[in-house]
Amino acid sequence: MSVTANRIKELRTQKKLTQSELAETINTSRVTISRIESETRQPSYAMLSLIADALNTTVEYLQGETDSALKTPDVDDIGDEQPLTDAQKQVAYFIDPNATADEIEQIKKLVEIAKLSKRRL
Repeated sequence: MSVTANRIKELRTQKKLTQSELAETINTSRVTISRIESETRQPSYAMLSLIADALNTTVEYLQGETDSALKTPDVDDIGDEQPLTDAQKQVAYFIDPNATADEIEQIKKLVEIAKLSKRRL
């Protein structure tokens, strides 16, 4: 099993989440989570970002680039800019010229959710 698939499954089970619960949190299907965990589907960076947020970790940890599952606070280089909100990060990660039809639908859903909750993107 790949590092990514293994770490997603490991963190999901540590947090006592089913595949369905994780899928609902990130607005996808249980089948998608199952395929990612069984390596029959490679998740996009955008999908990894959503999974990482849902599991309270980083994409770098999920990809095996670091052994620390802990998130670090957002820090900007200059110190005078506000970090992106979670909603802004999700939309930014989804803007990808290689987005699949499924990912495009997820973008649309995120925008609708943001509109309903009256958040600024």
